[in-house]
Amino acid sequence: MSRLRHSDSGSSLIEFAIAAPVLILLLIGLIEMGRFTFFSILAANAARAGVQYGAQNLETAYDTSGITSAALQDAQNLPNWTAANGITVNQLCALDGGPPQQCSTPWGSSPPVDTIYYVQVQVSGTFNTLLNYPGIPNPVPISGSATMRVATQ
Repeated sequence: MSRLRHSDSGSSLIEFAIAAPVLILLLIGLIEMGRFTFFSILAANAARAGVQYGAQNLETAYDTSGITSAALQDAQNLPNWTAANGITVNQLCALDGGPPQQCSTPWGSSPPVDTIYYVQVQVSGTFNTLLNYPGIPNPVPISGSATMRVATQ
């Protein structure tokens, strides 16, 4: 009987049974963070692709459907990103070296000489987690934004 009390056989199995759930939760958390980071990078890249298309010249800067199409093509057909609810295109103007803001006059009229035009694209979507976690909303909103000066003005 005394030999059984001092035996260490099976203790590794018990330690593993205690540690395994913690390790599995850490692994799932790492996978979720990786997926969230991946979709965040996709949103930023999609916004950048849309703004690069729009920043070619004043005609493409006003081509909202072309900008939206470029952003959607770069978004790799993500299921929760559509042109109707996830992509916003803004045309901005900067006067006399000031910060870019919404243009007060239409682009077709004669603007002041020192006007610099910008295109801004915002892409938003949702990220659905694999599991429901307490305190973390599901779905999680994701967005990316890019602003670029129009090249030929």
